[in-house]
Order: sequence, then structure tokens, then C-alpha cells
Amino acid sequence: MINFNVPPFTGKEYDYIKEAVDNQKICGDGPFTKKCNEWIENKTGTTKALLTTSCTHATELAALLADIKPGDEVIMPSYTFVSTADAFVLRGATAVFVDVRPDTMNIDETKIEDAITDKTRAIVPVHYAGVGCEMDVIMDIAKRHNLLVIEDAAQGIMSTYKGKALGAIGDFGCFSFHETKNFSMGEGGAILIQNEKYVENAEIFREKGTDRSKFFRGQVDKYRWQNYGSSYLPSDMNAAYLWAQLELADEITKARMDRWEQYRDRLSKLAAIGRIELPYIPEYCAHNAHMFYIKVKDLAERTELISFLRSNDILAVFHYVPLHSAPAGIKYGRFNGTDEYTTKESDRLVRLPMYYKLAAEQTDYICDKVIEFYNKR
Repeated sequence: MINFNVPPFTGKEYDYIKEAVDNQKICGDGPFTKKCNEWIENKTGTTKALLTTSCTHATELAALLADIKPGDEVIMPSYTFVSTADAFVLRGATAVFVDVRPDTMNIDETKIEDAITDKTRAIVPVHYAGVGCEMDVIMDIAKRHNLLVIEDAAQGIMSTYKGKALGAIGDFGCFSFHETKNFSMGEGGAILIQNEKYVENAEIFREKGTDRSKFFRGQVDKYRWQNYGSSYLPSDMNAAYLWAQLELADEITKARMDRWEQYRDRLSKLAAIGRIELPYIPEYCAHNAHMFYIKVKDLAERTELISFLRSNDILAVFHYVPLHSAPAGIKYGRFNGTDEYTTKESDRLVRLPMYYKLAAEQTDYICDKVIEFYNKR
């Protein structure tokens, strides 16, 4: 069976976890956590990066730093994971959904301004499949309307928009290191902060509302409860697992890109005759091969294709159910404008297996079966 995902593993993870245990420093903000934070800062150019227990928690931290309150509104695409909305709904805000672009599946930047009201506080672009949203346009809209931009870059590490790292363009960025992501610590994430003025509060919120981080740096003689907060620190053992992969980030990304390009090349003939659509990458975006998807005719065809692949020991999957059509989306949000593409395009999308160490021979077999499926139709 070719799984849809296999968590990344380099071989050094065990060694680094043992080192963390031997150092008797397995709680949060140990040596490996600090290495990972510094790596993200150096790689992206962000002012401050802090590992978190998940991308969900990174987004919750961003909502806290943005001072989102009951009655506020936050604009985002409906085609995203629930955490994008949850972080703001937990603060009492309304999620205002807008349509996506059918080419990239990213938020349609031309629909954002119409969704702005006097209650709007932030825009949350989601970089689907590690392909950048139209950030110049989004940042311009935010500046003109005095809004914050919180990038959901869960899938975007190692990707860029016009040479700028995803997650390090808006006011805040959020990475995911879940087991399905390019680099993993099992469960984990990171918040990226651009403006130095938010860093101290970020550390306080992340450390149960205390100034414990300043205490360990020797800046205060004891740490105290300063504000509300929670425990968003991952264990240093998790960070040790992640560090083994960040050390080989370029190698892992190249391996994924090789398979992505193999998919594109092998399936290009089907796309040329209009049987499927392949991912679109704007020329000013560099992506990270987080996923390879195809779009088929409709929901019925997608169901048949996934079933056919499964019968041939290939696990392919569909992706998000649009949030605005979910029970919580109806309760806590609203769709602004017309759902022209979100539902229709999500019904057509099929994700093919993609992971570090997926073999070229396996990718060829998957492509052969996709081609066979269409040759029989």
C-alpha cells in the first residue's frame, strides 16, 4: 500500500531526543527549541520566531497579540482547516469568509475589500499548498484600512512570494510541524512576529502569562504572573525531533520537489487534453512541494478515482470541506459575497501521495494508475 503520507524521518531524531534526555532538559525552551527558533529566524528573516505546541496554538497566540475581542470580524477563506477560524472564534470574533481563486485555491484578494466593515480587525490569508497568496495586494488593503495581517502559513515553510518568505510578510505568521507537514515534530508549530513591540507579550502569553522567559535570560530576579496566557511551549524532545529535519531542510525540500515535478511531467498529457487540471504556480512564487493535487471533472468523478486508486493500493484523499457549510461555520461565521468557486473547486480536488522518501518508482506507479483510470473512461 502506498500511503498518502509518511511522517518525515532522517535518522538523527533518536540521537537528538536522547541528547535532550541526557541533558535533563526536556521541558519547553531547551537547547533544541532555541536552535529551531534561530533557524526559522535566519531562514525567513522574521524578527522573532517561537516554537509552539501546534499551528493552532500559534494562530491563537496571534489572535491574542492582535487583541481580538468579542464582536470583531476577521476575514479569511472558507477553504481552509478549522484552526484558521477557531483561533479567532475562541476570542469571540466572527469569521467572515470570502471566495477563493480557482487557479491557486488561495483567498481571492479582489474580494477582500468588499468584506471589510467597521468591525474588521484582521485579514488571514492561507497559503494553500505552500503557494503564496497575493501578499502585495493584501498588505496594501490592510494598510489602507488599518488592519493586521496574520498569515496562515501552515503549509508554507521554505516557500516564498516575490523572494519573501511566507509567514514573514504579514504582522504575524504561523507554521505547522504536524506529522503531515514537510518538517515534523509530531504535533507542533511556530509563530513568526515581525514587529518587536509584540515580542514581550508573545513570550508572556506563551509562558502561562508570566515573564519566565525574561527570568531565564537574567532580566528579572524572579518571574511573576503578568497577564492571562496559556502553556504553548512544546517539549524540547519534540524540538529535538524537528531539529534533525531542519538540519536537512534543503535535502528534504529537493526530494519532495523531485517527486512534485515527476507528477507534473507524467500527468501533463492528461491535462493537455482537458481530462484533469494540474496545480498552478504563479511565476513570482517559489513553492515547497507540500502537496501535489489534481482537479477532476466533478465530485462523482473524484469519488470514482479515489476508489479506483485505493483498489490499486494507493491512498489518495480529498481535502477541506469548506468551513462556511459546516455547522460551526454557520454558527460562528458568514460568507461574504458569492460562493462561486470555493465549493465547486473543493469538490474537484484530489491529493496524491506526497512525502519525503516517496520513491520515483512509486510515483510512476501512481501516475500509471491515474492514466489507466482515464483511459478506461
